[in-house]
Amino acid sequence: MYLDHAATTPLRPEAKAAMEEGLRIWANPSSPHAEGRRVRAALEDARERVKRALGWDGEVIFTSGASEALWIALNRAKVERRIVSAVEHDAVFRAAPDAEIFSEDLPLDSQTILAIQHVNSETGVINPVSAMEPTISQAGAMLLSDCSQSAGKLDLPDADMLVISAHKFGGPIGIGALLVRDFALLQPIGGHERGYRQGTENVPGAMGMAAALEAVPWSTSKNERADFAAKFGETLLSFGAQADYIFALSHPTMSAQALLIRLDAMGFAVSAGSACSSGTLKKSRVLDAFGIDDDTASRTIRVSLGWNTTPEELDRFADAWRSLS
Repeated sequence: MYLDHAATTPLRPEAKAAMEEGLRIWANPSSPHAEGRRVRAALEDARERVKRALGWDGEVIFTSGASEALWIALNRAKVERRIVSAVEHDAVFRAAPDAEIFSEDLPLDSQTILAIQHVNSETGVINPVSAMEPTISQAGAMLLSDCSQSAGKLDLPDADMLVISAHKFGGPIGIGALLVRDFALLQPIGGHERGYRQGTENVPGAMGMAAALEAVPWSTSKNERADFAAKFGETLLSFGAQADYIFALSHPTMSAQALLIRLDAMGFAVSAGSACSSGTLKKSRVLDAFGIDDDTASRTIRVSLGWNTTPEELDRFADAWRSLS
């Protein structure tokens, strides 16, 4: 039973069908001949469909995923200073290793880009990005929001740049996008995607991403996910506003490593945090930034739901969790 959708979620059948069509018509979209023009038209159609599905009226730069989109935003933005929140995904810190950590007393100006994620991948906390945008804009700074865990699930926040990842909402691995309010915010580097990214475009991936965004809503309703959360009571780490598809669960006695082993043996796929760092025995940097004490953090796992999670699966997991001792 797969409950690790925040790491990656299964490919939707609509996305698979779109990718198969993309592979059937494949040619280099930059080629001037008829086949190339045909594929270019499919690429641009996918771009417009992504924009329409997300309600985005700016520009879309297709990338190989969220990590590349974050790198472009943080390294090609026309600014001199980078500030990131302490709970950002590791990809943000790899893209901007010298960035300052955000605090309310840090001044913002027109030479600053501020990265604030929309939904935290380990806790499900929803940051009030849209509420922060007017203050950041008034200071003249750029606002970048990593929406890898919210795109296709929640309305996107107001920001100058947004990052999405297709394999988090049922699209294929290897495709993502940087949504940019205005190309003038970025320094071009030549190559493809209007000169803002190098490398031949992944047209089948772009078509699959568009189809996944257009697919029907999740099979698990919000009320069912809320009921699932309620069944855990005090075991659910609560941080305030949370997405109802990522849950941080703390067991009263068992370590995270023991929990993963026991649950895996019982047939449940869950994790101890972000997939890029779950293999380490170190305390989660994110939980530490949220102020969770070492003991509680060592007993905390992540359960994340996806588009094909069923109420029956949630009931079975709840029963299994209560049986652990």
